[in-house]
Amino acid sequence: MKMKLRPRRLRLNENIRVMIRETILDVKDFVYPIFVVPGSNVREEIPSMPDCYHLSVDNAVELAKKIADLGIPAVEIFGLPEYKDEIGSSAWDMNSPVQRAINAIKSAVPELIIVGDVCLCQYTSHGHCGCLVDHYVDNDRTLELLSKVAVSQAEAGADIIAPSDMMDGRIAAIRAALDDKNFINVSIMSYAVKYASGFYGPFRDAADSAPQFGDRKQYQMDPANIREAMKEVALDLDEGADIIMVKPAMAYLDVVSKVRAEIDRPVAVYNVSGEYAMIKAAAANGWIDERRIVMETLTCMKRAGADIIITYHAPDAARWLNG
Repeated sequence: MKMKLRPRRLRLNENIRVMIRETILDVKDFVYPIFVVPGSNVREEIPSMPDCYHLSVDNAVELAKKIADLGIPAVEIFGLPEYKDEIGSSAWDMNSPVQRAINAIKSAVPELIIVGDVCLCQYTSHGHCGCLVDHYVDNDRTLELLSKVAVSQAEAGADIIAPSDMMDGRIAAIRAALDDKNFINVSIMSYAVKYASGFYGPFRDAADSAPQFGDRKQYQMDPANIREAMKEVALDLDEGADIIMVKPAMAYLDVVSKVRAEIDRPVAVYNVSGEYAMIKAAAANGWIDERRIVMETLTCMKRAGADIIITYHAPDAARWLNG
């Protein structure tokens, strides 16, 4: 009996495969995270994140120029402060590295979209994401502090504010604070679905943000839950979020797909530090083909429904895509 349909006919060579490819990864999908620190002429590799660096503001500007030259449209700025205290007040200090970097990068590369990460963990002496009462993070007291951070980053020149703290009601509070200061065109990219994940380990090295006691399970989400994720998405959309993020990415593509199917706003994923570090470590040992695995991984994120991919692989992936 002759076969009427042979799907392999459309896999015979690269030109045919390209012609019918369903998911196309593009440089314009990427956001590259940058870690800024106090000082000048600082460029120190982060041990658990090969090819990622702690940079002083001057070197962050030079990197941002290279990122823009690769065609990557956006960077997200994280930072280590000069001082920490109980409430994380350095997070809204206009002289802190993050605010200075946002301002300097926007001046040097005005076309580059700048995302400001809004959280308190790397700024507080206790390492938690909000205001503590005993060992409990007080949700409502924290909202005022997060709003201060968001406004300070908008004043510095951020185009997008990205709250990553997982406090209830923070999107509404931040939107009101931005609008009150006439930052009506500053977007909010909400870490709406942020799981209490083990994949964040290297980032906590990079941002010096590990909690001094306990963990973050009282405010970040249980990895077992997806209905709860959709509740968080609905709440943040109702409060005014412009973009919805799922974090981490690789182990949560089912969540990404469900979010994409149910909302009409842009969806972002964060390809987090542990995911990056695993690939780097396996490649360094010769166990995998780094380029092939990176491109496959990023393509799968887009296939699942991500419009925006925040990834430490962005410069390499851009070079590979640019050919």
